[in-house]
Amino acid sequence: MTPRPGDIISTGTPAGIGLLLPGDVVEVKVEAVSALRNPVI
Repeated sequence: MTPRPGDIISTGTPAGIGLLLPGDVVEVKVEAVSALRNPVI
């Protein structure tokens, strides 16, 4: 599969993952494309 501009990549959360808290950082990375890094405030 080749992702194209405008495609949406949807994921879920595995069992056992705790709550996000202020100061945590969420990073999503697609190799050879880019990474998105957001702090939890």
